[in-house]
Amino acid sequence: MKRLFDIVVSFCGVVVISPLVAGLSLWIILDARGPAFYRGVRAGRFGRPFRIYKLRTMAPDAEQTGGSETPANDPRITRAGHFLRKYKFDELPQLINVLKGEMSLVGPRPEVMEEVRRYTAKEKDLLLVRPGITDWASIKFRDEDELLRGSTDPHRAYHELIRPEKIRLG
Repeated sequence: MKRLFDIVVSFCGVVVISPLVAGLSLWIILDARGPAFYRGVRAGRFGRPFRIYKLRTMAPDAEQTGGSETPANDPRITRAGHFLRKYKFDELPQLINVLKGEMSLVGPRPEVMEEVRRYTAKEKDLLLVRPGITDWASIKFRDEDELLRGSTDPHRAYHELIRPEKIRLG
């Protein structure tokens, strides 16, 4: 029943937001040359890798010039990217992942494969369900980038300040 709900809602969402995503895509391309979409690899259900769709908020070479944790003052974030992240518009294309069955509307946020490799046996229980666009941790840490702002080591700060609570809420 949950899967049927995910399909119906995500299909309707894709239809409704398509004009918005098209406009935002044009803005992204004009703001910082490169593709409009980011397709990063994440761990899905049972730890299977899949490509997550997002509107690109960072410079095209961002993955080669820094880590996966992104503070609000990260110089890799584009002008359009600051706006997209603030209002979570960058997440809209994940409705396609929901349609494809790789994600659900609600479930633990998918992590990068490197993080999943570090999971404890208990944390691996998170991989038993489809990852989601939103969950309790996403709501609590909706301003995660602001919490990391000014950190000299965003990766360490994430692991000390945010990750334990995200895992607990997942």
